[in-house]
Amino acid sequence: MFRSWVNAAAMAAVIVLSGAAGGAQGQTAPQVTSQTPPLSAYGAAPSIENIELSPSGDRIARITVVGEERAVLVSDFNTGEALFRARIGDTKVRDLTWIGEKRILVVTSQTRGIPLIGIPRTELYFGLIVDLEKRKMVQVLDRTENVISVLYGPAMVRRVDQDAALYVRGVAVGWESSSDLYRIDLTTGRGRSVAPMNYEIKDHVLDGGGQVIAMGKYVERRGRWTLMLPRANRSSFREDWSVDTPIDTPDLMGMGRSPRTIVISAMRPDLAGTTGASEDGYTLFEVNVDTGEWSRLPFDTHPDFMIRHPVTRLLIGAGWVEEDGVHYEFIEPVSAQRWASIERAFAGKRPKLVSWNDDMDQVIIFTDVGESGLYQIVDFQRGKADILAEAYPAIPDDQVGAIRFIEYEAADGLAIPGYLTLPPGVTEPKGLPLVVLPHGGPAAQDTIGFDWWSQALASRGYAVLQPNFRGSTGYGLDFMEAGYGEWGRKMQTDLSDGVRWLAEQGVIDPDRVCIVGASYGGYAAMAGVTIDKGAYRCAVAVAGLSDLRRFVNWSARQESRANSQTIRYWNRFMGVDKLNDRGLDALSPAHLAAGADSPLLLIHGRDDTVVPIEQSRVMADAMRRAGKPTELIELSGEDHWLSRAETRQKMLAETVRFLEVNNPVH
Repeated sequence: MFRSWVNAAAMAAVIVLSGAAGGAQGQTAPQVTSQTPPLSAYGAAPSIENIELSPSGDRIARITVVGEERAVLVSDFNTGEALFRARIGDTKVRDLTWIGEKRILVVTSQTRGIPLIGIPRTELYFGLIVDLEKRKMVQVLDRTENVISVLYGPAMVRRVDQDAALYVRGVAVGWESSSDLYRIDLTTGRGRSVAPMNYEIKDHVLDGGGQVIAMGKYVERRGRWTLMLPRANRSSFREDWSVDTPIDTPDLMGMGRSPRTIVISAMRPDLAGTTGASEDGYTLFEVNVDTGEWSRLPFDTHPDFMIRHPVTRLLIGAGWVEEDGVHYEFIEPVSAQRWASIERAFAGKRPKLVSWNDDMDQVIIFTDVGESGLYQIVDFQRGKADILAEAYPAIPDDQVGAIRFIEYEAADGLAIPGYLTLPPGVTEPKGLPLVVLPHGGPAAQDTIGFDWWSQALASRGYAVLQPNFRGSTGYGLDFMEAGYGEWGRKMQTDLSDGVRWLAEQGVIDPDRVCIVGASYGGYAAMAGVTIDKGAYRCAVAVAGLSDLRRFVNWSARQESRANSQTIRYWNRFMGVDKLNDRGLDALSPAHLAAGADSPLLLIHGRDDTVVPIEQSRVMADAMRRAGKPTELIELSGEDHWLSRAETRQKMLAETVRFLEVNNPVH
């Protein structure tokens, strides 16, 4: 992604001029007062998890949350009258979509396995059709012969003969297993196979009428990806283009600008050359499925996501993330004009597009820059914007800490971007206690906007550093590849280099720093007190990896193969060539616990199917054997993503307790 970074010297000058470098005017950590929201306000689930306009724009559907209980609520946009409400209980809601004007699809997930057909314990997704007229709910794929009621990939709504239709892939069991595409009977939930597919078909594109017009096939053992396009008779598919790619496969990204085109993100140096290619080597192409002709899409940058017309599903725009938030580029004139007016009206807020009606004259937007999250609906017919809901109503705007984009140099000169969140009310920081909060992934990135975890820590008086260390996404292929083989090495020192830079600016006290993180961030927290020692007074690791070799071996057992795309991915990032490589032990905190120089708190969900809880138990045992101070807290019923408010609140409370003991604010 192209980015216009401020260089480190210029950024340092900005902070000095704003008073951050110190002097008598600098602000130290503020006291927690009666005005400070409780930690439970940050750990709670947002009051609205999903919100969508109906096709006509006359109705608004939302998932409301009270404690752990969720409900579907449908209201009349014009009158505000509640038209429908149904409890869906203590469940994890992942998506909400209108199916026409009278039905809604709710996608939920559960942590479970299906041993009889060889599905290990994982996160399984389910679809629920809510019929507003009959006031009943049916499960997607229910009572479909030889098919389990689990979604295999995303559900898609299309218009067929003026009616809404729902398509999902399902898992068939029996003598011949398959993963066909099914059209769902909206009354019963039963599925009818409309396109045969096997498990080598990893992706597909549906046109506006529900016809498959492209498929992506991946033979994992060979690492070969193939684009499949329709033959002339449109009743079967042919191989159009193939590439050997053991790890990074091309992506099918939906329909193009016309009905017989698709969008694909791929490396095609034979077509792209250097002009028009993105920083990460991928280019967005539009491919004509009938002729096989490839051409570049006319976006100024390489987008992170596509925007489609709500009726035709044709491509009309795209979006990407920059330092100040999400940016949009529309290639359809009417939507471009309307979005430009929204950005003018919400200048400085970086609004995000959530939903719009079929006519695109009503748009739900979300803002969370300088606030805890606000949903509004913009009605172009009335020329008015109305507030719909607050994401975190218990956290007022004046209790949201300011977020600053920063950039500093790593020890080897690489520029490391990131974000610094200040305690609420602090504008000229000086000598603050610091929490380093590295993101998970590690192929991910932190962005600006309200982050419940960093804001919770800031509310207790800590500055919070979120570095986008080498190996993060969003900054080009070279930046991500710079992280390969750097677990516990430069990816780790990128974090402590940020601490040293903030100390040089006078922003933080280098003797009052702890590190907290989840998933890969949890590994980084453990490595901070066992590998890159001397920088942190304490560490909190949530769902972290402690024994890399043990983790990769576990992943291989989960997939029942050693030569899978997943294992190849981990080997590349961790810097080894084979399974069970003992070289990983030197990078594993569990093997280095005897040298730990600070207390460690471990928190892990018992239902974690991404990083097994064994990883935290192994680390706790190693620390105890070495006589090092450690605690292990296990969260019952929690997954890898801290999806439940009760356990998320417990994690926050235990983290802050631990920080206040080992790194008090005052």
